[in-house]
Amino acid sequence: MRYLHTMVRVSDIDAALDFYCDKLGLVEISRHDIERGRFTLVFLAAPDDVAAAREKKAPMVELTYNWDPEEYAGGRNFGHLAFRVRNIYEACARLMEGGVTINRPPRDGHMAFVRSPDGISIELLQEGDSLPPEAPWSDMPNVGSW
Repeated sequence: MRYLHTMVRVSDIDAALDFYCDKLGLVEISRHDIERGRFTLVFLAAPDDVAAAREKKAPMVELTYNWDPEEYAGGRNFGHLAFRVRNIYEACARLMEGGVTINRPPRDGHMAFVRSPDGISIELLQEGDSLPPEAPWSDMPNVGSW
């Protein structure tokens, strides 16, 4: 398993970048405008991690800016912790066997979400290419929020 990023939702992308980059000193690694989903993702790394982050070998901060205004309450501005796993189906099966609810099953063979006992959202991402869809995952519905 490899720690990937921590996602934080921001209400003003310019103010957030001013804080995280200009004041705190993080470096923008990449930016993705997702028109269909109406959001922008900006990945940042600490100065000493820039080279490794560009090769996706260092953890980053992911700023998520939703284009449509949204009020964030109850910690909703903190998104999730993300980990890359060698086999998403095996990781989810192990978690389920341990009594963990799979909130967003890996129907696509690529991504799943679970929650910690304190409600922190954890994203699991398949290392490399997505695995072929597989039962029972391909038919499982979402449970709760993720």
